[in-house]
Amino acid sequence: MPLLRLLWRRPLWATVAALSVVPVVAVAVGVAGTARAMFLSEHDLRVVLIVVAVSAVVATAAAVRLGRPVVTATTMLTGAAATLGEAGYHGAARVPTAELATLARTLDATHVRLVAARDRERALEASRRELVAWTSHDLRTPLAGIRATAEALRDGLVTDSETIYRYHQLILADAERLTGMVDDLFELARLQAGAFRLTLEKVCLADLVSDAIAVVDPIARAKGITLTGTADHAVFVIADATEVGRALTNLLVNAVRHTPDDGTVEVTAEADTARDRALLAVADRCGGIPADDLPRLFELGFRGEAARTPGGGDHPHQLRVRSGIGLAIVRGIVEAHGGDVTVHNHRAGCRFVVALPAA
Repeated sequence: MPLLRLLWRRPLWATVAALSVVPVVAVAVGVAGTARAMFLSEHDLRVVLIVVAVSAVVATAAAVRLGRPVVTATTMLTGAAATLGEAGYHGAARVPTAELATLARTLDATHVRLVAARDRERALEASRRELVAWTSHDLRTPLAGIRATAEALRDGLVTDSETIYRYHQLILADAERLTGMVDDLFELARLQAGAFRLTLEKVCLADLVSDAIAVVDPIARAKGITLTGTADHAVFVIADATEVGRALTNLLVNAVRHTPDDGTVEVTAEADTARDRALLAVADRCGGIPADDLPRLFELGFRGEAARTPGGGDHPHQLRVRSGIGLAIVRGIVEAHGGDVTVHNHRAGCRFVVALPAA
């Protein structure tokens, strides 16, 4: 016991050496004492002691030889643990025992998780910076418009009632744009904070399609865009009708904003019986999205190329859905329902597909 306490917190090689030498020395002392007590001749005693000494040397050498790989492996695992999650991590080496092999596999798995977490954190931080940058830019535009229009009215630069009415309409339109941005940010904050609550019920997708088209149709007609809807009335999902309707409306508004005037936006609802899902699809005529941008389209704060840059428009009821937040909200709502949303280039535009578990 005193020896074990002395070796506590000592290097492993010292413990291995002690555990190898102590039993051999104990045996040698016991044999020597027994031999003397048995009154062996000097020659016989010498032979016994030589045999014991040789055995002690061989046992010690074998213990050191067998223990060296364990010491080396623990040293390598300690170094690997010190570099977990870093580029210099060299992975787990071959280890001599099952326990150390388990530890090595655990370190490898932990390294993979740390690298993935770090990459997610960096991507999230980059998207947050982008979100703050473009949100600040987008907020300046309606604020500047409200300020300029209000100053013109205050200074009496316009006097006829028709122009004053138009200026009031511009202020109202900019105020509604700001309200839409704030609502989007609030909805996104709820999704990210885990405060998003669903009121689930059996919903007919055809009803959701007709309601969303009714909301977006005035915006589409103002641009000369035709909205078409095809839905199977026999397709049902268990969902929050308000939230799924919001996601579909976001997709439709996004499609209308990026479809050229006099174009067409198509929405369909159908069953995917092979995978027991219901599919909502929105196809636009935006001209397509670069392949490298497609995987990032639903990322928070992402702004696409020219085909997806936010458009203007001073329609007083213009709904603004930005690819950096509107589509992020769509993904959050769909994933909260246990579904998924994808996008791919289709004909002369893009096709967004929302998949939800069928009722």
